[in-house]
Amino acid sequence: MTQPTGTAVVGTGYWGPAIVRNLAGIPAADLRHLVDLDVAKVESVGRRLAPGVAAHGDLDRMLADSAVRAVVIATPVRTHFDLAAACLRAGKHVLVEKPLAMTVAECRTLEELAAERDLVLMVGHVFRFNAAVKQVKAYIDDGVLGDVLYVHSRRVNLGRVQADVNALWSFAPHDLSILDHWFGARPLTVQARGFSYISKGVEDVVFATVTYPENKNAHLHIGWLDPRKVREMTVVGNRRMVVFDDVAAQAKIRLYDSTITPMGSRAPETFAEWQVDIRHGDVTLPRLRWTEPLRAEMEHFLACARGETECIVPGADGTSVTAAIVAAQESLKRGGAVVSMDEILG
Repeated sequence: MTQPTGTAVVGTGYWGPAIVRNLAGIPAADLRHLVDLDVAKVESVGRRLAPGVAAHGDLDRMLADSAVRAVVIATPVRTHFDLAAACLRAGKHVLVEKPLAMTVAECRTLEELAAERDLVLMVGHVFRFNAAVKQVKAYIDDGVLGDVLYVHSRRVNLGRVQADVNALWSFAPHDLSILDHWFGARPLTVQARGFSYISKGVEDVVFATVTYPENKNAHLHIGWLDPRKVREMTVVGNRRMVVFDDVAAQAKIRLYDSTITPMGSRAPETFAEWQVDIRHGDVTLPRLRWTEPLRAEMEHFLACARGETECIVPGADGTSVTAAIVAAQESLKRGGAVVSMDEILG
């Protein structure tokens, strides 16, 4: 039987408790430390979700524990680089919640540290472990949708308003990681416009357009000022279309056998030749084999740390997403100008 992997969690704020809950229930994880500067908070999380696990605010104490082989970091993004670098230098495998870091240079440094020490650097793009996202990827790769034309995504709700990062940094990593996965490519350009209504200089809503190779495009609407929680991505192909609704209780995917086809291929000369064939076909609700994505992500990280499998969301994926966000932030600063990824990546 495989020896459980000594594991620690750094950060028990917004997302940390869910991580602790999952790790505490995974036999392959030997959860040894919960670390947070808010000692009262981390002790409370420990009592509720992981009784008997050391809960404290001393990072060095955790780093000095040679039994800890894998660390999950779930702290504010501005702290990701320093914490991840410290863990890697201490010889720990690391999973960093999204986004990996605030700059491309920081991301690349983390990649280099992991490579030099033959350690796993994984980024917390949890939707890579979502059954619905996997199904849409299969539709794209198998040609079910035909040629993908564009994707439209809405990721909005009322709150949680943040002061240290804007809606772009809070929400866009999810969309960008999914798009990179679905398209099997990195973005070429990013264009964004944003608006600040609550805190000056912190965009509460952002509209972004991301272009990919082969003339594939995506439009993102992200923010925390909408009345309803919406997590919806629509993929339009020239044969079929699919909608992924992450907040739907049951039908998280709807496959539409619908399309619009021009009546003729030559330039239209009469009104009739302007007509198109609009097909409204069946709507299919595929059955998904559902498991909690976060648990699947934690199990994958532990398997990677044991050398049993290759990481499917390595640091390079996090670097790509951070680069796209940096490009979008630069576009915001330039009033919505198109920013090439080559400019950001150098």
